[in-house]
Amino acid sequence: MAGPWGGRLTRRSSQVGGGGGGCCWALPTGLLCAYGFFCSVRPSEPFLTRYLLGPHKNLSETQVFNEIYPVWTYSYLALLFPVFLATDYLRYKPVILLQGLSLIVTWFMLLYAQGLWAVQFLEFFYGMGTATDIAYYSYIYSVVDINLYQKVTSYCRSATLVGYTVGSVSGQVLVSVAGWSLFSLNVISLTSVSIAFGTAWFLPMPQKSLFFHHVSSQQLGWEMKVMDCKNGSAVQDHPAVQRAPGWEDETKVPLNGEGHSAEKQEQKVDIVKVLKDLWRDFLQCYSSRTMLCWSVWWALSTCGYFQVINYAQGLWEMVLPSHNAEIYNGAVEAASTLLGAVAVFAVGHIKTSWAMWGEVALALFSFLIAAAVYIMDTVRNIWVCYASYVVFRIIYMLLITIATFQIATNLSVERYALVFGVNTFIALALQTVLTLIVVDASGLGLDIFTQFMIYASYFAAISLVFLGSGIYSIMRAYRRQKQMRSRSPESQ
Repeated sequence: MAGPWGGRLTRRSSQVGGGGGGCCWALPTGLLCAYGFFCSVRPSEPFLTRYLLGPHKNLSETQVFNEIYPVWTYSYLALLFPVFLATDYLRYKPVILLQGLSLIVTWFMLLYAQGLWAVQFLEFFYGMGTATDIAYYSYIYSVVDINLYQKVTSYCRSATLVGYTVGSVSGQVLVSVAGWSLFSLNVISLTSVSIAFGTAWFLPMPQKSLFFHHVSSQQLGWEMKVMDCKNGSAVQDHPAVQRAPGWEDETKVPLNGEGHSAEKQEQKVDIVKVLKDLWRDFLQCYSSRTMLCWSVWWALSTCGYFQVINYAQGLWEMVLPSHNAEIYNGAVEAASTLLGAVAVFAVGHIKTSWAMWGEVALALFSFLIAAAVYIMDTVRNIWVCYASYVVFRIIYMLLITIATFQIATNLSVERYALVFGVNTFIALALQTVLTLIVVDASGLGLDIFTQFMIYASYFAAISLVFLGSGIYSIMRAYRRQKQMRSRSPESQ
């Protein structure tokens, strides 16, 4: 979600204040990247299943896989929509602080909490930390110019990618080479997220947001002051404007005495109107067949992706128990992340007609994902499992990037946030149903190998659906072209 005011202020700063505009976007971007980096440096995460099953927590496989891990799915789903609204209403920064605090509580409890209920409770906090990711990825759009969106987005996502890679590699090295305990890795993770939490306090507080605190057209005419962030002083383009230092003093300066009343009106929140606007935009966005197609794949595949990555460590533990041999979970996570990033970079240079061949491509790659998951489940060799997992993540990251681009191409920033939020919510709803039936002890409570066979079948079903839809779309496109060619001589 992006606030509409940041771009205007940045443009005017660059025009009026010279070099101040560069600092205006560089400061919050740098702080946010630092926050994202330290939040992602969690060397203990690739070894979480081993830690819970080990002597530190002494939990059983059934407790971990069928009673603890499902809590993350349920809490993520329950918190996603409230967090989506709270992020905009509170203007991002408080929710980022909440994320940092949730991660601190999670890793503190990983160190010291004991018993099934306590670990389930920490999974709830981890779900809260995941749900509040939306604040991290949307904050920056409220404080930079729209022309910088692509640049700052790449910086913020790269920071989390580098942080995750550093965490995975360092965790593997510390376990395999230095012989550190998993408890020590959790201490490092707690320290890292605590540094991130401290960094978040220095983020500038946005004055506007997308839905609840937007700038009206009348108010835009009153914005007469911007801040020169380079020297901390106010840059004025009106003699009546008073000079005031400080980042958070970016305010509207009216030409008459009506400014205060207008500002009060802007602060009055009509949640019913916001929800109506969201519903209207929702209907308009999903009325496009292309948008609907990519969104359906997004939701279906993300549901399966979450399930596979959540329980992959459990599968590896069953294939090769960690107490019998050295494991390389951290190295595998780092390799899959880096190779996935390379694939994402490469797809930006692929030139093809996604409108024509997109559904067939989704079908083909979904089948490859299904094959990778099937091989992970049936071969029962740890190195084959690792390799299949890497292939699985690379293909998913490749396709989700294409889907993201296809969806975002024809959307405004407001609808971009809405569609991505709805797609994620649907994915979590489907994942919750799948977890309740397949994983949860109150449902079927299936063993890990049977679960992965179901996930492979799930992706195979997605492949068949999009194969049929893709063939239909291609046939319809060729039929339309044939009709146009047959009519062209008549028109001449």
